[in-house]
Amino acid sequence: MTKNDLKPARVFEQFAKINQIPRPSKHEEQMIEYLKEFGKSHNLETVVDKTGNVIIRKPATPGYEDRETIILQSHMDMVCDKLVDVDVDFTKDAIQTYVDGEWMKAKGTTLGADDGIGCAIELAILDSDDIEHGPVECVFTRDEETGLTGAHGMEAGFMKGNMLINLDSEDEGLIFVSCAGGQTIHATFDFSREKAPAGYFFLKLNIKGLNGGHSGDDIDKKRANAIKILARFLYMEMEKQEDGILLASFNSGKMHNAIPRDGQVVFAVKNEAKEQVRADWNIFASEVEDEFHVTEQSMHFSMESTDAVDIIESQVADRFIMALQAVDNGPLTHCQDEAIAEMVETSSNVASVATTEDSIEIVASQRSNVMSNLDNMTNTVKAAFQLAGAKISVGDKYPAWKMRANSALTDLTVKSYEKLFGKEPLVKGIHAGLECGLFSEKYPNLDMVSFGPTLRNVHTPEEALLIPTVQMVWDHLLEVLRNLPKK
Repeated sequence: MTKNDLKPARVFEQFAKINQIPRPSKHEEQMIEYLKEFGKSHNLETVVDKTGNVIIRKPATPGYEDRETIILQSHMDMVCDKLVDVDVDFTKDAIQTYVDGEWMKAKGTTLGADDGIGCAIELAILDSDDIEHGPVECVFTRDEETGLTGAHGMEAGFMKGNMLINLDSEDEGLIFVSCAGGQTIHATFDFSREKAPAGYFFLKLNIKGLNGGHSGDDIDKKRANAIKILARFLYMEMEKQEDGILLASFNSGKMHNAIPRDGQVVFAVKNEAKEQVRADWNIFASEVEDEFHVTEQSMHFSMESTDAVDIIESQVADRFIMALQAVDNGPLTHCQDEAIAEMVETSSNVASVATTEDSIEIVASQRSNVMSNLDNMTNTVKAAFQLAGAKISVGDKYPAWKMRANSALTDLTVKSYEKLFGKEPLVKGIHAGLECGLFSEKYPNLDMVSFGPTLRNVHTPEEALLIPTVQMVWDHLLEVLRNLPKK
């Protein structure tokens, strides 16, 4: 398959244009201007709210004026991550895509199909003059990835329709009707730098090549967390070495909603212990590789000597290491509702650790489809860091989206899928957070579903879009639009 084979062509044409526009989370200004100009050039009503969300309204095609207004919604921002040796400025440079078999990928960066492909589908609908549909509202929210800022800031009344299709799902053939709520914990360890005592040898640990992935969609796939692996080794050596260890820096992870896939630690041990520590590291690496031999087949461990640097004061460093060892990580409980019993209900992800000259900053994200359990999990993580003496701040909470009984839109999307493809789609919940949760608070009567083409390894440079599923989602969406109920 080549780029000339991409179907539907009108969707991939829009996606190619979107990928020329820098749109990191919180820096979507160029995308907002593009959408405004798009609406103006097509003579369509276009509104930008005070938060930066954009809505473009398209009237019904002849004969469909009496149909319910449908809202199509996606987010305009993208997670910006890259391989360490790739030189790119996400605030200026375009995403370079290529086709690999049936997959579209980017050259060393995230692809931006989360959720650029949803935006492209909406723009293709707006650009068309041969598609049958009732009144359409295409909504493009900003800053979904780092705080759901657009959905948080959207005022009631911005959207007028009673039905909404969210185009931010990542498995074709699944129709999502529920999602998790979430919250983040920010823990800060302040410290003073000290000179290392004489007689200590400095080492640098590196781990890379993990799969990482989305902390909602991929949390149950038994993938390794680079932060937890590095902390695990440091704790073991801290307990084993009679004189302890001296920590200089710990850096791993970037995004609050991604499983960290690489990391680096600089620490020191007594000169006479260095060979034993090297041996311990080799044994540890072998054990972890065996532990994750199914899910992490490209993980790489390294240890090398490095120059002496000032260290973190020992009491703070020890408490920090103990907190990382203790804090919960991964899937914790599964849903009790029989319809979605296979889905993770509550989870936690230690997402990033960054060391500066005088502080260590940690971000951990918690998710749950039950808000009381979200509060409990957040408090559990919070308490672990509080016990270690960290300063804590709690990020904005976003609500879960509960499954709607007797949903007319769910029924229509299921029947449309069966008609087109001769098989039943799966109707389920998702452990990731979708903006539908916030919409359900602001628009309590809104009937919603979420579906989209198949994506893999989102939030990583290995992000990939399964090309044939875009055509399937396009056909499915057009079938739904043709058959929306009358007002």
